[in-house]
Amino acid sequence: YVLATLALSDTVSLTNNMIKTGKALERVAKILPINTSRIYTGGKNSGARYASLTPIFLKGIQGIISINASIVNTELLNAKKPFHYLGVVKEDSYVYTEMLGTQKVLNRYKFPNQVLIMDQKENDLATPYLKKAMQIFTLSAMGRGWTKKDSAYIENSYKKDVLKVNQLKAKGQLILAEQYLKELFSIYGIHKNLDSLRGVQRTLSKDRTFKAVKRAENSTFFKESLLKEDYAYYMDEDVRTHNFNNLGWWNHQMNEIDKFINGPNIHEKKMGNRLRGYVNALAEDTIDLVNSEEFVDEDALAFLYMLKTLTAPEDFEYYLNIISLSAKNEDFGTSLFYLEEAFKNGFKDTEKLYSLENTALLRINPKFNSLVAKYLKEARYEINEE
Repeated sequence: YVLATLALSDTVSLTNNMIKTGKALERVAKILPINTSRIYTGGKNSGARYASLTPIFLKGIQGIISINASIVNTELLNAKKPFHYLGVVKEDSYVYTEMLGTQKVLNRYKFPNQVLIMDQKENDLATPYLKKAMQIFTLSAMGRGWTKKDSAYIENSYKKDVLKVNQLKAKGQLILAEQYLKELFSIYGIHKNLDSLRGVQRTLSKDRTFKAVKRAENSTFFKESLLKEDYAYYMDEDVRTHNFNNLGWWNHQMNEIDKFINGPNIHEKKMGNRLRGYVNALAEDTIDLVNSEEFVDEDALAFLYMLKTLTAPEDFEYYLNIISLSAKNEDFGTSLFYLEEAFKNGFKDTEKLYSLENTALLRINPKFNSLVAKYLKEARYEINEE
């Protein structure tokens, strides 16, 4: 495989980025003797969401590797223009259930697809999973006649995959074993008889322990979907009505999520992590939406910045944002409150603090300098309470 990367910009249109991507692919094809029937795109998070659009808008892209992201809009899919979707995700990622849902849609469209669930504490760009993704593309290309068929390669890959299923079962990771086993049918069905694998699948599906954990997972998924609906509804409502009084409710929800994360139920632990990620992503997307308007609703932004200090208390960007926005409107009480909250949570970057936009008047406020002196031991300006 040849890896080619290009710099894209969030500040230009999707159309211009697609044109740039198309031209880059053309340049690579002119420079190197690549197999043009085996061009794939990929990315992580927002990069993966962009990658999922490339086979829809550009010709010749046969598949995508999507790390921690589902397809942006499944309504854009065209059954006459299929591509190979390969997702990589952790069980506690907020997009986990969404990616499983995307897989069902792709199955209806008969798009080749697999979702690899990470079962180790690795980062989302873990080499084994990228290596596996490219191996799957190679096996698919062999089945389609796009590259020479290598029987030894296929058999060796198959044995390793069956071994992994058995290892997952031995470790009691039955849901992961079932998901991985299911993917093997779509990977190897074109290459060999899989009757023995079907026997393994039937045995697993009848296993009492597997049935119990699957029921527990499905029950958790249902609870999660209801909570997500609540969060989406109340965030939209609170932003539109500038309902600062509801921040207490949001704080309570974060405490409830922490109970899931710290509790003994493994399914609820994962659900708690997914819910926290979901609320944070929803808030960030809403901030982007508010900022994209011709006339920015500063009260809505203030609410969202305050909300982010609850959902991500160690992300100091949002404390600084609300400090700056409040100081701009001469609401120094709010600025000072969030300044102290930031200090309590470990903020120490004085350079960033003293260069913060709209805070010239705030920085000469005696209470501001008292807080700086209290938490950072030194203030730039003399403290005078008179």
